[in-house]
Amino acid sequence: MTIAQGINKLTSYKTQTGLGVPAIGAGGQTLRRKTSIASKKRATYLNDEINSYQQSYGVNLGTASTSWAFDGLLSPLTYEAMFSMLLRKAFVTGSVSSSASLTIAGAGPFTLTRATGSWLTDGFKLNDVFQISTGSFVNPVNLTNNFLITGITALVLTYIVVNGTVCIAEGPIATSTTTVIGKKCFAANTSQTDTLFTIEEWYPEIAQSEVFPDMRMGQIDIGLPASGNATIKIAAQGLGVRTSGTAQALTTPTAATTTNVLTAVRGVLTVNGNQVVTVTGVTITVKATLTAEGPIVGSNFSPDMARGLIEVSGQFTGLFDTAVLKTLFDNETVTSLCAVMAADTTNSANFVAVGCSAIKLTGSDPDDGVKGIVRTYPFTASINLAGGPALNSDQTIFTIQDSQAV
Repeated sequence: MTIAQGINKLTSYKTQTGLGVPAIGAGGQTLRRKTSIASKKRATYLNDEINSYQQSYGVNLGTASTSWAFDGLLSPLTYEAMFSMLLRKAFVTGSVSSSASLTIAGAGPFTLTRATGSWLTDGFKLNDVFQISTGSFVNPVNLTNNFLITGITALVLTYIVVNGTVCIAEGPIATSTTTVIGKKCFAANTSQTDTLFTIEEWYPEIAQSEVFPDMRMGQIDIGLPASGNATIKIAAQGLGVRTSGTAQALTTPTAATTTNVLTAVRGVLTVNGNQVVTVTGVTITVKATLTAEGPIVGSNFSPDMARGLIEVSGQFTGLFDTAVLKTLFDNETVTSLCAVMAADTTNSANFVAVGCSAIKLTGSDPDDGVKGIVRTYPFTASINLAGGPALNSDQTIFTIQDSQAV
């Protein structure tokens, strides 16, 4: 007897043109994964009348619902569409500045100073990862190296080097190009999109297809262990429809990406604009609560679902070395958080960077034992209303930058 095997299953998705229009046929994208579980459930109504038999009459089935739970390892490009759906905005190309007379100085953090123009007007923001891509710099480390912005004014970028190499003081250098790498997406504050997508689970050895249309993105969890792979968990909800067939519904999905899995150990974490080197783990949750509308009389399916506010929360743990972080909690200080996860230790490694420019720490509990003391710092983010065009931050609650987004 042939049975379905997880190693052979293909999980693919495709965006829909509208509600109630399953995205089947040519196209779509296959996902690499650890696990992918798409399922259908039905409400149950117990028939609990008292009767002479003194036995239950069983249950009736009611409104259907569908869900998708995905578990994977974080890599560039792979989850671009998922973040775009959740944040209700498309990824956009990073800012570029063609500047004359650039000067590098400092011993880390470093500064990049321009003689004319404005980094703010050109669209550069805190927590952006950028490179100096052209210019007659003598020292190769100053060119095509990933730099994370930790401070910004019109003329000066303050930055740290993602892979820890040391920049060499140099300049002024004429006719240089400075580029925010890849593409960025942040939770939209106007013109929000509402994207639905179809999930297919294809079991080739038994020729069985399960299609789940009208799915909406509900939550993404990012996990950054101090030692280990960066992880991603995705949760989506649908309106209860599942169709089955004996042929693959997404007939020509694009093959799964092959980009490198990211690790936190090859990246950098900043809190309040300062690099933190004692962190032992980070988790970030971005969610938008989805609530089915209905049920309605005469139908087993809800007609649509309500979308909630985009919320961001998480926590990080760190060895207790100073009072800086717990003081941020004590004083209710609005601060920032940014994590850059790189694919390797080269200067221009591919990466994913995530950040919140307005968070409050909501705790600072320590642990105990015959070991170094670790404190846990939960946090909740808010929209940064002080951000916006020509300002030092984006006006948003959460930003993601992907070096290979297309």
